[in-house]
Amino acid sequence: MSNQILKKSRGIDDNILWSNLKEGDEKSFSLLFERYYTDLINYGNSLSPYSEKVQDCVQDVFADIWVYRNSLQEYVVVKAYLLSSVRKRIARLFERDHIFRKTTTTEAIEFLFDFSIENELVEDEVTAERVLYLNKLLNDLPPRQKEALYLRYHQGLSVDQIAELLDVNYQSANNLLYRALLSLRKEWKGSIPLILLLSTGVL
Repeated sequence: MSNQILKKSRGIDDNILWSNLKEGDEKSFSLLFERYYTDLINYGNSLSPYSEKVQDCVQDVFADIWVYRNSLQEYVVVKAYLLSSVRKRIARLFERDHIFRKTTTTEAIEFLFDFSIENELVEDEVTAERVLYLNKLLNDLPPRQKEALYLRYHQGLSVDQIAELLDVNYQSANNLLYRALLSLRKEWKGSIPLILLLSTGVL
């Protein structure tokens, strides 16, 4: 897809593309694929160490969306729907390959993503050392707390969307975020606000 087409596609709302896709518009389907493929691959790689299988899962998700487009929900938050679909697909793959025992939820998946706060926001050596320590604190969090932070600050999902994706209720999702942030705030003494680092510096 040319750069000019990609630039134009950025201004098209997800809901419009989703609606057009349901009506069989291949261009809208392709635009959604191009828009979210990288995010989905990155998220999939945070759930599984098998990159080739992750690619297969993401492609299968899009294949199913196209094949079963007539039965798709009318109104969805597209990004949250896609992330959730990839997570469920990987869970089924794990179950099939006996990586964990059969389960009705995706809770058994361990979140593998390593947080890395970029040094672009760091202005002095002392803060740089504290940021390195913050990276360690982030990566020492329990996997579910790490994933909740990733979904909230890296993928921009709401608490409701995180709850649905993780197959927990709203309060449980909120608790995951609260406990993670509480742990970080107890240790973070840097001059840069913690939330700013999480929302702009996590890659």
